[in-house]
Amino acid sequence: MAKLLIIEDEADIRELISFNLEMNGYEIEKARDGEEGLDKAKKGDFDLIILDLMLPGMDGIKVCSQLRKDADKKDVPIIMLTAKSEDEDIIKGLESGADDYITKPFSPRILVARVNAALRRSKNGSSEGESTRISIHDLVIDSARHEILLKGSPIVLSATEFGILRFLAKNPGWVFSRNQIIDSVKGEDYPVTARSVDVQILGIRKKLGECGHIIETVRGIGYRMKGE
Repeated sequence: MAKLLIIEDEADIRELISFNLEMNGYEIEKARDGEEGLDKAKKGDFDLIILDLMLPGMDGIKVCSQLRKDADKKDVPIIMLTAKSEDEDIIKGLESGADDYITKPFSPRILVARVNAALRRSKNGSSEGESTRISIHDLVIDSARHEILLKGSPIVLSATEFGILRFLAKNPGWVFSRNQIIDSVKGEDYPVTARSVDVQILGIRKKLGECGHIIETVRGIGYRMKGE
């Protein structure tokens, strides 16, 4: 049974989420604000976190950023809840390390489906064969350990960033559209904007530092990993 943490300050929404996920067999723990949520997330062992963007005190962006800096929590899938559908709110959530987002108001069925999909991706990513390693440029991508080394030093990526980088590294020199990239990581028919993919690529490049140039933009088409 997967254990989920819900960090949401609105009691009605918190209970709605909890009820629907418990009905689908998940074990639920809840937090009412960012500070309580961060404390529980760090102390507990959760398979996924549902995190509201707009929280009193410490907001969802700060909570997500703190968790991504924690070596023990950096790979836990995080689904961000936002009351707004503007690109800027979604982009802020993705840039802070969230793996997915859902805008309010939402359908409980959609919420459950997105949670199921996120857990499935997380499980598949961690169950690949231990020999699954990709070495390219100065990168070593180890799917079994869910670890990326850059010139021998580990770098921290969100689950989505990890999936995108691994996909491009497995196919160096090949150009992929934004839809092809997100389909490879999230599955077909996943609702995503082109801007969201660009934000993920930008985040990866920043974390790669001076090696960020190995991910090339092909104008009018998409992105590719530079061939060696």
